[in-house]
Amino acid sequence: LMQEYTQSGGVRPFGVSCLVAGYDDDGPQLFQVDPSGSSFGWKATAIGKNYINAKNFLERRYNDDMELDDAVHIALLTLRESYEGEMTENNIE
Repeated sequence: LMQEYTQSGGVRPFGVSCLVAGYDDDGPQLFQVDPSGSSFGWKATAIGKNYINAKNFLERRYNDDMELDDAVHIALLTLRESYEGEMTENNIE
């Protein structure tokens, strides 16, 4: 009965997608969780504003054999590719 109420416009809260990363016996794991509750496993992905550009960039640059330093470098390049404005130590953690 409560679901019927939330089917009309304006009463359902906004959804949030999350990236959840972890490490287990199989190595590093990355999952995307959508507002619907669906989860997807990825090797590299992006969400949010300009995610399409970031995903395309990651598809071109990512490979399974990269070292940690290379992965960090690719992550920073991906941020720079889709970031509006200047990246500084004050606005990027």
